[in-house]
Amino acid sequence: MPISADRFEDIPDDGDTPSPETNAGAILAFLRDNPEKAFTRSEIAAETGVKKGSVGPTLVRLRERGRVDHRGNYWRISDHEASVNTATAHATAAIVAREADGETPSYEDWQEHAVDPRDTDE
Repeated sequence: MPISADRFEDIPDDGDTPSPETNAGAILAFLRDNPEKAFTRSEIAAETGVKKGSVGPTLVRLRERGRVDHRGNYWRISDHEASVNTATAHATAAIVAREADGETPSYEDWQEHAVDPRDTDE
């Protein structure tokens, strides 16, 4: 049975940000909390409570999406994922600071300074 476009939009997109209660969410949260280390599947299972048999397939899917890196028997949060998390935290802190100073950032102000990547000469 088809659903409305509005209802479709309300469905979480687990491809972008897995829910914390999912295996992928638990693994990503653990690896994000330990960005300076790499772990084996067994260590990840022990630390996250995700069943050993589910850790491997979940890590493979996360690697395919660029969320984790893999070398030998070890897995870690990807540099890209760590960079995105850092940038998001920085942007959030900047907005909170501006709002605390009585400034409310606007989309129009942002657009005035934004660079459209389609306008590059490459």
